[in-house]
Amino acid sequence: MSRIGKQPVDIPAGVTITVGEQVITVAGPKGTLEVPVQPNTSTTVEGTQIVVTRKDDEPKSRAWHGLQRALLNNAVKGVTAGFEKKLEINGVGFRLSGGPKEIEMALGFSHPVKYTAPDGVTLTTNKMEITVSGIDKQKVGQVAAEIRALKKPEPYKGKGIKYVDEVIIRKAGKAGKK
Repeated sequence: MSRIGKQPVDIPAGVTITVGEQVITVAGPKGTLEVPVQPNTSTTVEGTQIVVTRKDDEPKSRAWHGLQRALLNNAVKGVTAGFEKKLEINGVGFRLSGGPKEIEMALGFSHPVKYTAPDGVTLTTNKMEITVSGIDKQKVGQVAAEIRALKKPEPYKGKGIKYVDEVIIRKAGKAGKK
């Protein structure tokens, strides 16, 4: 049995779960998320827990079992606490400004770079730090990755956009003649 899939998901107070035929709806204080039902799995609400079971022992079914449980767990966490990723901008002359839906950055190009967040994701700026937050874990990670891809950190001086907890391994420059 799947180590992830066999663990039940606890339902905190204030969260309601509706199990449908094609989609599972998770509603909480921060919003509502829909999780698609994976094939060969069945989901039941037992008291204050969600239990995911699989119909057979095929390799695909075992993989879907763990995936279904992980998606439900992320949806429950999202509607109660939400998710956030922090990015940091490093570089001389780099600037950052903007509000909850759109940010504008000067990243060393001949033009300012604008980024507009999709629905359900908010962008907060603080000096040279961007905080991406929302209830959908996949959307938050995707937006953070798209912003980072605008100017990836380079290994010589570390200039660019990186995650706050990311470690950039530095390379030595030219050695010079002896």
